[in-house]
Amino acid sequence: MPWKNQGGGPWGSGPKGPWGTGPQPVGPRPPDLEDLLRRGQDRLQQIMPGGYFSGIGITLIILIIVAFWLLSGFFRVQSEELGVVLRFGKHVRTVQPGLNYHLPYPIETVLLPKALRVNTISIGMTLIDDPARRGRSIRDVPEESLMLTGDENIVDVDFTVLWRIKPDGVGDFLFNIQNPEGTVKAVAESAMREVIGRSQIQPILTGARNVTEQGVQELIQRTLDGYGSGILITQVQMQKVDPPGEVIAAFRDVQAARANLEQLQNEAQTYANQVVPQARGRAAQILQAAEGYREQAIAEAKGQSARFLKVYEEYKKAPDVTRERIYLETMERVLGGADKLVYDGGPSGQGVVPFLPLNELTTKRPPTSGQQSGGGNR
Repeated sequence: MPWKNQGGGPWGSGPKGPWGTGPQPVGPRPPDLEDLLRRGQDRLQQIMPGGYFSGIGITLIILIIVAFWLLSGFFRVQSEELGVVLRFGKHVRTVQPGLNYHLPYPIETVLLPKALRVNTISIGMTLIDDPARRGRSIRDVPEESLMLTGDENIVDVDFTVLWRIKPDGVGDFLFNIQNPEGTVKAVAESAMREVIGRSQIQPILTGARNVTEQGVQELIQRTLDGYGSGILITQVQMQKVDPPGEVIAAFRDVQAARANLEQLQNEAQTYANQVVPQARGRAAQILQAAEGYREQAIAEAKGQSARFLKVYEEYKKAPDVTRERIYLETMERVLGGADKLVYDGGPSGQGVVPFLPLNELTTKRPPTSGQQSGGGNR
């Protein structure tokens, strides 16, 4: 079959053969680079009469090169960076974030460390990608986390160190240490081992975490300052503090028993705080009552003795009169509440009518309980 009957063949859409281009589509064409270069050369020749290598042309080319060289000194410092400007390799100044300028290369160069960013280093653990969980998981690193305490126990410590570059120590950070992260990690692990080695295991596992963290942070900072590293330690955080996995179950039982002991002690102390004040109050009340009774008894005894002495003094002055007065007072006290009839049965008496109801002459008292309402003495 001839190609002209195939409508341009399998690769063509026009009346030509398989390697023909056929009719071109209608639309804008891309610019011709050769034409642009040719026009630029013509305009440059118009600006520089006499050719490229004339005096004016060479001067203009040099000025353009110098202008581009001077403009190359502009640079931008990002928000978490600081610009360290070096003049022939020597640190001359530090610039803040924003647009800045330095003398072009090779006079001055600039380094852009991330001095305002807080970095994190984990010790005793590492983060690994976990595709099954679509995230990152923590893997323990025993050679970093197992440490010996001051009482010869082993404790598993995982902690993180937050650090950044000092604003006035960027030059020290760049030129005094070669591997900042490795240096901080090594110093932090050494400081933690030293602090743990001076401490007992029980305070570390319970309530001394803040003290331990503060001690480790101060020791790390002091060591890094001795290196002239220009690094500032912002915080040390202890993530996990446990005994080794082989004895953690027994240790938790001991901790639970200790917690129960503290709970019982607190309950007993609460009960004692409630009962002891009450007992002390009752004891004070009894003592005050006894003291009052003693004072009362002493006062009454002193009063009676004083009264007896007064009576005795009067008795010595007039014994008969005093004796009679004492007799009368005694009889008054004894017979004061009884019913009395005085009968003078002497020789001068006229006698008494035998049937005279003498008891009717006295004032009748109300009958007491147990006596009949109509009864009486006869």
